[in-house]
Amino acid sequence: MTRLCPSAPAEPGALVIGVVGPDGRVAHLATPLRADEAFVARLRREDASPETRFRFSGTCLEGRCAQWTGTGCGIIERVLARIDAAEAAAPLPRCGIRRDCRWHAQRGAAACHACPLVVTDQRE
Repeated sequence: MTRLCPSAPAEPGALVIGVVGPDGRVAHLATPLRADEAFVARLRREDASPETRFRFSGTCLEGRCAQWTGTGCGIIERVLARIDAAEAAAPLPRCGIRRDCRWHAQRGAAACHACPLVVTDQRE
């Protein structure tokens, strides 16, 4: 089964799955939107790092990704190591990719609780 990375770069064809709010948390879209070339180009003109304002999803690259630990995604493991117990008790956020999400497949509901805390910033 092909898994989706919930923290992918802004690229044509990626899914827009959330918007980063003023509090730094990601508000997930009920239905992901497909980013076309014009949308990504406009974002890049407006901001060098669209990933600071939006969350994108794409195919999980597994071993071809720098975040792959050999058995799973290291991003969610690092976030979960820092999550506070109150976060883990909150209701699950809405999500348009949960069924195919790498993080959910890897860590279940705990990953869903941590997901809104992750802002993908691809700046080098």
